[in-house]
Amino acid sequence: MPAHSLPGHLVSSPQLSVRGVIFDMDGLLLNSGALAIEAQMRAGRDLGHNLSRSFCVHMIGLVEGRYASKMRETFGEDFPAEELFALQAQYMKYYLEEGRLRIKQGVLPLLDLLDTRHIPRAIVTSSGWEEARNQLRHVSLIERFDAIVTREDVVHGTPDAETYLVASSRIGVVPELCLVLEDSTSGASSALAAGMRVIVVPDLTELTPEVREEALAIVSDLTVVQDYVARYGR
Repeated sequence: MPAHSLPGHLVSSPQLSVRGVIFDMDGLLLNSGALAIEAQMRAGRDLGHNLSRSFCVHMIGLVEGRYASKMRETFGEDFPAEELFALQAQYMKYYLEEGRLRIKQGVLPLLDLLDTRHIPRAIVTSSGWEEARNQLRHVSLIERFDAIVTREDVVHGTPDAETYLVASSRIGVVPELCLVLEDSTSGASSALAAGMRVIVVPDLTELTPEVREEALAIVSDLTVVQDYVARYGR
């Protein structure tokens, strides 16, 4: 497979082999990040709170407990965070029933390549297990992954390294030989803290200068990642 779409430094400089790939879910595998923001804003309005899109985007990647704390810091200690999350989940269920959940560009060809190379892969997500399972089953992806790590599997969510370290352990690949695919600053920071190389495919959030500097590459879609794995996957 040609590697012409790879950034030049990924061709000219030595690269460790890729023995395992870890995917973020919301905004990377699926368009669920945008749907979740829409659902959250609607839930907020139902409860009499006007949550701005920028606020919701800024919270992407935070686990629910940390998100609730941020909401109460911003809107007051009586903010009904748990009620909002329940309403948001109901709206997400409606969106799935309406067929609005989509697999992102480049996902299926990349998974096909990983199958061909017999490279194990995992998903990490700040969603709960039931939500993640339902979404992945809805788009027929759940059977294509060797492990799924949700917020219920860790004590410390992103940007702590724990989520990615658990994922690498579950697929049996040491961190330095894992390639992480992320779309947000919080997730990329988590993977970098775990000692993994990260390619970022930005979705909704702006990346910090630190992530831009430390990421292996920032690319437009997963097609470029397919070229990288074709060259370095083992």
